[in-house]
Amino acid sequence: MLAYKDDFKYWLTKVTKEEQEELLAVENNDEQLKRRFAIPLEFGTAGMRGIIALGTGCLNRYTVRRATQGVANFIKQSGENAVKRGVVISYDTRNFSYEFALETAAVLAYNGIKVYLYNDTHPVPMCSFAIRHLNAFGGIMITASHNPKEYNGYKVYGQDGAQMSPEDTAVVVDYINSISDYFSVESVQINAERSKIIAMNGEVLQENIVVIGKNVEDAYFNELSKLSLSPDAVKEVASKIKIVYTPLHGSGYKPVTTILKQMNIPCNVVEEQKDPDGNFPTVAVPNPEQPDALKMGINLAKQLRSSIVIGTDPDADRMGVAIKDNNGEFILLNGNQIGAMMLNYILMRRKDMGILPENGAVVKTIVTTNLADMIAKSYGVTVYNVLTGFKFIGEKIKEWESNGKHTFLFGYEESFGYLSGTHSRDKDAVVSAMLFAEMACYYESKNIKLYDVLQDLFKKFGYFTEVSKSIAFGGVDGMSEMKAVMDKLRSRPINNIAGNPVLKFMDFSKSESKNIDGSIEKIDLPKTNVLKFMLSDDEWCCVRPSGTEPKLKIYVSVKGDTQELAKIKNQNVLGFVEMLVNN
Repeated sequence: MLAYKDDFKYWLTKVTKEEQEELLAVENNDEQLKRRFAIPLEFGTAGMRGIIALGTGCLNRYTVRRATQGVANFIKQSGENAVKRGVVISYDTRNFSYEFALETAAVLAYNGIKVYLYNDTHPVPMCSFAIRHLNAFGGIMITASHNPKEYNGYKVYGQDGAQMSPEDTAVVVDYINSISDYFSVESVQINAERSKIIAMNGEVLQENIVVIGKNVEDAYFNELSKLSLSPDAVKEVASKIKIVYTPLHGSGYKPVTTILKQMNIPCNVVEEQKDPDGNFPTVAVPNPEQPDALKMGINLAKQLRSSIVIGTDPDADRMGVAIKDNNGEFILLNGNQIGAMMLNYILMRRKDMGILPENGAVVKTIVTTNLADMIAKSYGVTVYNVLTGFKFIGEKIKEWESNGKHTFLFGYEESFGYLSGTHSRDKDAVVSAMLFAEMACYYESKNIKLYDVLQDLFKKFGYFTEVSKSIAFGGVDGMSEMKAVMDKLRSRPINNIAGNPVLKFMDFSKSESKNIDGSIEKIDLPKTNVLKFMLSDDEWCCVRPSGTEPKLKIYVSVKGDTQELAKIKNQNVLGFVEMLVNN
C-alpha cells in the first residue's frame, strides 16, 4: 500500500463524521489523494500556505495545530520569559481565518503560553506593530495574502515584529517535523461565540488568552499620523480630489478609512467590496496587482470624476494604485512605479522641511527597480539591497536601531509592498494608502498631475520598465522539476541575454558573482536559490523559485530613451529568459 493511501485511511479514522464525508468524496480520485497526502504542506521562511482542505498537504485545523505545537515548542525552549511574553495572533477576512486563529490560540494556551488575540480581523502591519507594542515574544498571522479564495496561510513573526528569521524558522520546522501524528496535539477549549469576542476590549478570554484592547489600535494610528508630511496641502485640497478606495473584501477597510479620516482626507469606498468576505465575490483574485481587481474602483472613480484609485489586498500589506494618464484613461501602476513615486515624495518633503537625516537609508529587494537607487542618490541617501522577503527589510531596521549607522526612511519591494516608518516590520498598506493619498493632495495643491510626476522621474533618470512572470510547475513533482530548471540555468554558460552581454552573473546560492572578466566577488547576503544576470545601463533579469508555491518567477528590468523602446526591449529580454527556462 502506498504511504499516501495509508495516511488517507488513518485520517478517516480520526476526523469528525462531517470531515469523513469530505475525504470519502475523493477516495477514488488518486490525483486528489496525492495532492492531499503525498507531500506534507511545507513550512518555510514565509510560514505555510495552501489550499483549504483535509490532508497533510493542505491547510486545515490539524495542520494548523501541528504547526502551532512546533511554534510552542520553540517558544518553550527559549525560556520562561518567552512563554510569559507570549504571542500576538491576528487574522484576515479569508475563509476559516478566524477558526484557524482560535485553533492557534487554543494550542498555545494549552502549552501555558500567553496569547494576545485580536478581537476581529486586523491586517499584517497591526500584527507586527502589536508584537513590539505589547513586548510579545512573537506573532502569528492567519492569511494567504493575495492568493485565490481557495487558499489560506500561517505566518510566524519574531519578537522584532518582522517575519521569523531563517535560522529560527529552521528550528521551528524541526519541531514540527518531529510531530508525526497530526491528531496528537492538545488544546484548550475556548467557550465564546465570535460576537462575544468581537465585543471584548482587553479582557481575559481564557486563563492564558487576552483579547487585545482598543488602546493598541489607537497607538498604531498615532504612530501613523506622525508620518504625515503635507498637512497644509491636505487641508487646502483634500475635498477636491475624491479619492476612491477598495479593500477588496479584506481587512483594510476599517484601518484605512480610520487613518484617512484622522488625516481629514475624504475617500469614497467601493460599496460592493467593503464588507469582509472570504469568497471575494466581485474579483477573480483579490490581488491589487491585477487590473481586474481595481475595475469596480475605476468605474466608481469615473462616475465621481476622480483621478486616483487605491486598493489593498485581504491582509492589507500590499497596495495597488490606478491613476489617470494625460489622455484621461486609468492606468494601473506597477509596484516599482508606486514605490518610486512614494520614495521621491518622502525624500523631497523631508528635504523641504529640513528633516532629511544625513545618515538616511532606503532598503529594497534585489528584484526591485534600480530607479529607486537613482532617486535616493539624487538626495544623498544610501540604498541597501536585500533578499526578496520583507523580513530582510525588517532586519535592517533592527540592525540600524541597534548600531545607529543609518536612519530608516523607506523600504519597498516590487510586489506592491511598502513601508514608511518603523512602527511595523512588515509591509504596511495602511500607512502606504495614507501617504499616497497625502501625496496626491500635495501635488494637487501645486496643480501637478500624478501621472506627470511619474513621467518627470522617467525623463530625469530614464524610462525604467519592469515585468515579471510566473511559470507554474504542476503535480506532486512540481518542486523537484523547478529545482532541476534552476540547476540547469546555474550550470550552463550564459554570456548574453537577447543580445545584451552579461556583465555579471550572480549566484546567490553560492553567495558569489562572476564578472565578465572572470573575476569572482562575494555577495554579502544570506545564501538563497536565486540567479541574477546584470546587463549594461542598470538593466538586469532574475530567476528565482517562489517561497510558497511550485512557481518559477522571472523578473526583468530595463530602461530606454522612451517608454516604447523600453517596453520592446523588456519583452525581448523576457522572451529570451523564458526560452532558457523552457529548454
